[in-house]
Amino acid sequence: MDQHHCELIGGSLAIRTVLEDVGYAATTEAKVLITGESGVGKEIVAHLVHGRSRRSGAPFVTLNCAGVPESLLESELFGHVRGSFTGAWRDRAGLLEMANGGTLFMDEVGEMSLRMQALLLRFLETGEIQRVGDDRRNVASNVRLVTATNRDLLTQIRAGAFREDLYYRLNVIHIAIPPLRERREDVPLLAEHYIRRYARDYRVAAPELSAEALQSLVGFDWPGNVRELRNVVERLVVRVRDRRIDVGDLPAEISPRPPAVIATPQVLSRADALYDRLVVDRDSFWTVVHEPFMERDLTREDLRALIAKGLDETRGSYVMLVRLFNLEPGEYKRFLNFLHKHGCHLPVAQFRRAEIRRPARAPAFVHARRA
Repeated sequence: MDQHHCELIGGSLAIRTVLEDVGYAATTEAKVLITGESGVGKEIVAHLVHGRSRRSGAPFVTLNCAGVPESLLESELFGHVRGSFTGAWRDRAGLLEMANGGTLFMDEVGEMSLRMQALLLRFLETGEIQRVGDDRRNVASNVRLVTATNRDLLTQIRAGAFREDLYYRLNVIHIAIPPLRERREDVPLLAEHYIRRYARDYRVAAPELSAEALQSLVGFDWPGNVRELRNVVERLVVRVRDRRIDVGDLPAEISPRPPAVIATPQVLSRADALYDRLVVDRDSFWTVVHEPFMERDLTREDLRALIAKGLDETRGSYVMLVRLFNLEPGEYKRFLNFLHKHGCHLPVAQFRRAEIRRPARAPAFVHARRA
């Protein structure tokens, strides 16, 4: 990431709190865990912690744990010796060695397998690096570890998918970044910042944002958070050039007040029917819901009502919702990305306050098809 663009834009209390946490973390050598939804700026916060620390002149190395296959993640992190696996033509240092004296930022740490979690925990406890295929253990580099995740690691721990001992090793200083919909007062500052930035990048005059268009941007829930807002502004700057940005220039999905959950009888009836096909009949979510939605046979309101019904059953747990809707665990990320992309990822607080309600006609996780 370009250091020039490592800015946390906003004047809300939430952003001021994050910046205070960054300043505190920068004065220490403690490990930092950054949490927040996808697109809120976790890597920017990691850059700021590094850049304001005494390690700022040393390397800042990044690793996206979700972007590296499990078979290569150990080699990427710890390095390997020649001949240790097919394609290992020479010795190679891992990122823990490359970040010597600086900071290693591990993004999407919640995606690591239990085996990789155990290897990372061993490194944190012993301070030793063992390259793949090497019998020797070398003294570790002087590395500060900053990690980030968009998952609820405590939920992962309860599900047996994340090690509790590793969690407490990583979570010495916790910086939580709220989603953009919870700090809407930052939207005007962010929009103006990105208008100026992309006007400069594309060498065009910065377009003016009409009051109505700005109101629409502020009212939108931004499921993709700051990243989505940035991409929308870039497209607008390219399209409108130097004229004013009006409401008609905005993407169709952006409206002042998109409904969170529709409760009309017709929509609820469709949601009930879809729910039964998924939970009772055990039909495929991608066939029953995804395909009709993409063909516009189902509306966004239908999908939101279905998701609300499922979250009501799982008490706000998207992990359990994947099981309830007959999806494989490996499809969790694809499922959430689909909901975020189409503005159907619902906040879970309202569902966590309710008791779990079982479906009337079959248990939630019955795997047998209805006769």
